[in-house]
Amino acid sequence: MPSKQEFVRDFIERDRKLLFEDVKKDQEYVEHENEFKIIADFTEYSPLHMGHRHCMLKAKEKVENGIFVAVVPGLFERSGRGLPYIMSRHARADSAVAVGADIVIEGPPMGIMGSGQYSLCLAKTFKALNADYIPRGYKPVQGFQEILHRISDGKGVAPKPYKIIDMDTKEVLIKGKLHEDNYVIVSLSRSLKKINFDFKDKFIFVPRIEGVSGTKIREAVLKRNLSSVEDMLPLETIEVLNREMARERAPLHNCRDEEGIIELVNEGSGEYLKSLALLDDKTVENLIKNRPFKNMADIEECISWGFSRHYKNRILSSLEARIDKKTVSSYIDKYPSVIRVLNFKDKDTLKNFKNNIPTRRIEIWQSKKEIL
Repeated sequence: MPSKQEFVRDFIERDRKLLFEDVKKDQEYVEHENEFKIIADFTEYSPLHMGHRHCMLKAKEKVENGIFVAVVPGLFERSGRGLPYIMSRHARADSAVAVGADIVIEGPPMGIMGSGQYSLCLAKTFKALNADYIPRGYKPVQGFQEILHRISDGKGVAPKPYKIIDMDTKEVLIKGKLHEDNYVIVSLSRSLKKINFDFKDKFIFVPRIEGVSGTKIREAVLKRNLSSVEDMLPLETIEVLNREMARERAPLHNCRDEEGIIELVNEGSGEYLKSLALLDDKTVENLIKNRPFKNMADIEECISWGFSRHYKNRILSSLEARIDKKTVSSYIDKYPSVIRVLNFKDKDTLKNFKNNIPTRRIEIWQSKKEIL
């Protein structure tokens, strides 16, 4: 049985090939009418917990006979914070379908993009699906209801340094930073506005439920003690986690291709390192000046501080993926050139989904047996 490190190296190399194949393909898209209502939800599901399940079920209750499409971040298995996911997207797709999703498609490669870039890709995904509804969980805080009201009315709201503004009136709606879930909503509204997608009355806002902690769940998985958080997780998620742990494919959220990163920073030219997505000149200069490296801790010390507290982890993810800035830019321009289905409820649901968006290139993940 391959080790987790080997598993990580294999899927990173596989995903590099997928990205370079996707970037060669042009978009296939024209306006169309949906035969079935599409409920499109973007969620990391790392792992899928009771809060995710609650949001999914609330959306499905609101839209009878709709197709619930879960957009699960894909290539390179790294979050927008640059951190590895707890298990592969294929396993996360399995848990999503088991809990109630109808279709699971691959989302953008968040770990090698800035937050604005992957938000734009998400917006383009919703446009490609011609989403009728977009469910989003949020944390109720003072002043945020006004923002939700404006977004529900189809108005763009944008995050700026230490404030949130109305994109049309430039009115400052909230000063300071937002909770992460709330920030995602605001950022998505800005991106949807930028691509001229009409989102009036499309958002389904669901207040977060209490008593669910992603941090506690991940700690329990690391200790292989799921019983301590069983009230936070659907039984279906626990079953998938147990399956993946038995196969040494979880937990992955503390697992990187460390050998590949160390080899790259020791041997890569300055020009090549500077070409990689997200890497800044100062970081590259520090890496070249202090090499050779023998461990990850010393490499992390050489990464400069960015605007985001997640910058160091994003740089590590970029060093794993080794995708240059120009390719990322081209990839975003064409995104999504492919709608890649990771899992689905049944053949009839898949047929209805494909008929709903006939102008798109849709691929069913053919290599799934290699992952499971």
